Amino acid sequence: MEKRMKYLRFFLLGLVAITVAACASIGRPEGGPRDEVPPVFVGSKPNAGALNVTNGKIEITFDENVEIKDVSNKVIISPAQKTMPSISALGKRLVVELRDTLIPDMTYTIDFSDAICDLNEGNPIDGFAFDFSTGDYIDTLRISGMLFEARTLEPAQGMLVGVYSNLSDSAISTLPMERITKTNQYGQFTIRNLKPGEYRLFAVNDMNRDYHWDRSEDVAFYDVTVSPSVIDIEVTDTLRSSTNMDSLVTRQGVKYLPNDILMTWFNEGYKAQYLKDYKRPDRRRVTFNFATPSDSLPQITIVNGANAGKEISDWALLNASVTLDTLEYWICDPDVLAQDSLLVAARYLRTDTLEQLSWTIDTLKLFHKEPKKKKKEEEADSVPRLNFMTFSPRTSSTQELNMPLRFLASQPIDTILCSGVHFEIMRDTLWERLPLPSLQQDSVKLLEYTISHDWEPGGKYRLMIDSATIIGIYNEWNKPIKHEFTVRQVEDYANLYFTIPDVGQPVIVELLDASDKPILTAPMVEGKATFNFVTPSTYYARAYIDSNNNGEYDTGNLLEHRQPEEVYYYPKKLVVRRNWDITQPWNIYELPIDIQKPLDIKKNKPARKKGDPEPQNNDEENEDDFYDDFNSGGHNNQFSSPSGMSGGLRNSDSLRLR
Repeated sequence: MEKRMKYLRFFLLGLVAITVAACASIGRPEGGPRDEVPPVFVGSKPNAGALNVTNGKIEITFDENVEIKDVSNKVIISPAQKTMPSISALGKRLVVELRDTLIPDMTYTIDFSDAICDLNEGNPIDGFAFDFSTGDYIDTLRISGMLFEARTLEPAQGMLVGVYSNLSDSAISTLPMERITKTNQYGQFTIRNLKPGEYRLFAVNDMNRDYHWDRSEDVAFYDVTVSPSVIDIEVTDTLRSSTNMDSLVTRQGVKYLPNDILMTWFNEGYKAQYLKDYKRPDRRRVTFNFATPSDSLPQITIVNGANAGKEISDWALLNASVTLDTLEYWICDPDVLAQDSLLVAARYLRTDTLEQLSWTIDTLKLFHKEPKKKKKEEEADSVPRLNFMTFSPRTSSTQELNMPLRFLASQPIDTILCSGVHFEIMRDTLWERLPLPSLQQDSVKLLEYTISHDWEPGGKYRLMIDSATIIGIYNEWNKPIKHEFTVRQVEDYANLYFTIPDVGQPVIVELLDASDKPILTAPMVEGKATFNFVTPSTYYARAYIDSNNNGEYDTGNLLEHRQPEEVYYYPKKLVVRRNWDITQPWNIYELPIDIQKPLDIKKNKPARKKGDPEPQNNDEENEDDFYDDFNSGGHNNQFSSPSGMSGGLRNSDSLRLR
């Protein structure tokens, strides 16, 4: 009996263990679809659009818990606030406390852009704004458009856009903007709650948060004044029934105009001019670095020693940057070279308190102190030794067919003995002597030299320079130099031609690399831009209207009411293969400006939400289709606007172009 009870107890314990284990083995629940719906506005205190508001505290309620991101950069309040408001998220509520005294009879707009999102998935409410009035009327007019960087057509993200009813030229640089907003991730903007009237429209990269333009800041301006208006329209909606049948319904709506403003921002490149630094890095050189490029050289005179009163051109050789803001002088006078301490009078242009360039004179001290040598170094110096200069090739062993050889000297050159230079080409297996090519010094860069030659495609060349053939200004010479190189074949290159319909103004076309930087530049001549000797690779293309016909891209100038030169992008990548001749038609006005630039090289892309798939590249093309376009003499013009972008803003639409 006891044995049976013992077995029964074991059985019951086992049954309990199995039951507990079964209860503990909880299956992993299946996750539902990801929440992609942004929070929904439920209500507020005061109500949206409320009149005669006297309290600066606003509470906005949503249907789920929310958070607010990057308040200081994304949230904009009109009229502009001198004191930063308090904005915080508390569960489903958003609380805004304005700390400035409310202005009577004023419509207020709190533009959140895409700062508000749900707490769990981060789905933003794009373009959410809240308004109220301290008077008995609320202003409702709007101005909308898009803003891009002029040079690269990058969408301007988070840039301040505003208006003035004061139409004077000085308003933008002296007064805060009256109504403001910021551009979203696509460069789009809407200035809300405007009164009827005439406005001037600007955009500013407001670095110091004073709500107006300072000369060093990025800026955009619209050429003509804008008068906002509203019209009644009929809106068509699609309704879907429970049986998935669609039906169309119409309702009355309104349309705010203008809604197609296009502006491009630029920077005038203004910086105060001053002497940043000056020094004598070694006994042979003195350097002067200025804050900005210049079109004139300083006047520098030595004031001590045997050469006192002499201009620097009498005792030094200049090696300068093209923009003349970095100046390196090589001292060639032995007496000046021997001086440890140099005093010079420098007369140069400097920006004064009125932001005008004026001449100023400084006395500058340039010292050189030999570093203290260790005992071993002193012993080594007691043994005479030779110092050599270098003359180094700057091109590789593969030479481009249409480019010269480039060399860099370690000091200014005094003499080149032609008898020590040997230039040869390989014929069969033997080196054949060639006439000596001309060695040309760069027109600005003192230490750079080039050798130009009509290279034979595929030819193997050798340049040899004997020891002591190149002698520098310090009586130092070169060691033997041998540079062998092979020239590329014609078949290694492609030729690319763009044909653009006549636009009535000069056009410059730039071939770009994958980082959006110009590689080659060509003007339109008789309707064609020609790029010869193009190395096989993937390229992009950009064109600009050279309105002043100077062969260079020119930015704008606000004070002169001059817009930057107009820029257009070829909307496809160019996969260039060796030994191809490609003629590509290109109508620069065919596509809206906002969708011209290929996504591959666009830097200001909208931020991806968590869980979103990789964005589709609308400008990505199948290579075979790309070459079919070339062969057919045309190109596919079916391009769609990136998701969320408005499209339709064309430089050819002169009604709204700046």
